[in-house]
Amino acid sequence: MNFIIIVSDTLRRDHLGCYGNDWIKTPCLDRFAAGATVFDRYYTGSFPTIPHRTDLVTGRFTFTYRDWSPLGNQETVLAQVLGEGGYVSMLIVDTPHMLRDSFGFDRGFTAWEWIRGQENDRYRTHPLEVQMPCDPVKLRETTRTVTQYLRNVADRKYESDYFAPQTMAKACEWLQHNYKRDKFLLYVDTFDPHEPWDPPRYYTDLYDPGYQGEEVTYPIYGPCSYLTEAELRHVRALYAGEVTMVDRWVGRLLRTVEDLGLLDNTAIFFLTDHGFYFGEHGLIGKITLLYEEVNHAPLIARLPGQRQGGRCPAFVQPADIMPSILELAGAPIPDTVQGSSLVPLLSGRSDAVRDCAVSSWAITHPPASGRLELDPENPYEWLRRARQVKSSTIVMDDWALVCGAGDVHPELYNLAQDPRQQRNLISTQADLAQRLHRRYVDFLESLGTSEEYLAARRQLL
Repeated sequence: MNFIIIVSDTLRRDHLGCYGNDWIKTPCLDRFAAGATVFDRYYTGSFPTIPHRTDLVTGRFTFTYRDWSPLGNQETVLAQVLGEGGYVSMLIVDTPHMLRDSFGFDRGFTAWEWIRGQENDRYRTHPLEVQMPCDPVKLRETTRTVTQYLRNVADRKYESDYFAPQTMAKACEWLQHNYKRDKFLLYVDTFDPHEPWDPPRYYTDLYDPGYQGEEVTYPIYGPCSYLTEAELRHVRALYAGEVTMVDRWVGRLLRTVEDLGLLDNTAIFFLTDHGFYFGEHGLIGKITLLYEEVNHAPLIARLPGQRQGGRCPAFVQPADIMPSILELAGAPIPDTVQGSSLVPLLSGRSDAVRDCAVSSWAITHPPASGRLELDPENPYEWLRRARQVKSSTIVMDDWALVCGAGDVHPELYNLAQDPRQQRNLISTQADLAQRLHRRYVDFLESLGTSEEYLAARRQLL
C-alpha cells in the first residue's frame, strides 16, 4: 500500500463545499470527499504550524513538552519507521518553516524538495524597492516578511509560478517517475492559503469583483477594527481566491493519482493545521483563544479502492495520522506514539477512538499576567501581549471549554446550540465546566506531562 499526505496550511474547514460552504468554489476537493471519508470532528492538537507538523509526523501531542522548535533527533518519525519497512519516501514542501534554519522535517525521508520563496524565506535580495499593497501600518512584520515576500515573487508571471501550483506540479512529476515502485510515502505540504494572500486577480474577482481599494494581504493580528468593512470583505475574498487556487492544484495532483492507476493501492489523507479569524470574535488572525474557526479543521481520508464516501462523527486529531498509516502498512507502531489509529473508524469496526479532543498552544511557558487590552494607537503592543496568552480548548460531547492559566479566563460554549461561540455559559454551567476541566487535566496527565507545566493548569480559574 502507498500513502499520500497532502497538507494545506491555514485552510478553514467551513470554507470547503464538502463542509457546507456555499460561496467558495472547491469542486476538486468536494469530488474527492464524495468518494472518501470526511471527518466532521477533526481538531488540531498542538498549535500552530510547526507544532502541528510535529504531532503529525511523531504521533504525539507535543504541546505538552515543546513549542515551535526543530524536529529533534530523539523523536521517532513516520518516514523513519516506514523506511525501515522498505518504503521509499518523498517530501515536497513550500512551507518554509519545516526546512529552513535546520528545522529538520526532512529527517527520515529518502529524498526531499523545497520550493523556495514562500512568506519570509530568505530567498532573494532584489529588487531593492518593492510596492506595498496597502498602508504599511496595516501590515504585520512589514520588513521581515512582506518586503521579503514581495522580493521573492517579483519575477512571477503565470499561475504556474505561484507556490501551491509549483508544489503540486512537483508532486505530480515525482509520481510519474515513481508510481511503479512497490510502496511509497509522498508527503506534500503547501503553505497556501496562509497569508500573504495574493492569488491571481481572476480568483479574487470571483468573490469581490471591481474592488479598487487597498489590499491588506498580511494583516496585523488582533482586533480588526483598523480595517474598513470594504477592506475586511476584500481580505475574505483574497483568502477565498487562494482556497480556490489550492483546490484546483490539489485536484491536479488527485487526477494524476487517478491517471496513474494508483487509486486501488494508495491511501490519501488531506488535512490542514488550523483556520483563521476573519472578523469572528472581533479578531483577524489566529491568536489568543482557540475557537472553532481556528481549531476545528478539515480531514478527508480515502482508503485504497474506496468508491463510496461517508461522514465520520468521531473525535480525531493529528497525532492519529501516524499510527493509522503504520497500521495500514503493517508496520510496528512505536511505543512513543500517543495517537490512536483511525483504521477502526475507516473500516467500520468502531465508532470512536477517543472521547474528546484537546487543542493547545504549547504549555511550556510561564503564564501571562495582567489584562490584555487593545491600545488603538499601538496594535503591535496588543499583538506582543497576545502572543504571551497560551490557551487550550477541550471539546467533549457538544461542549467546548477554553481554558489555560494566567490571563486565560475560562469560557464554556454549547456547540450544538451556539456553534459560533457567542454565549459564554461559564457562570451558569460551572459544574459542567469543572467536569470538562477535570477531563482536560486527566488527558494531560495521561500524556506524562511534567508537573512543572501542569501545576498552573490544575485549577479552573
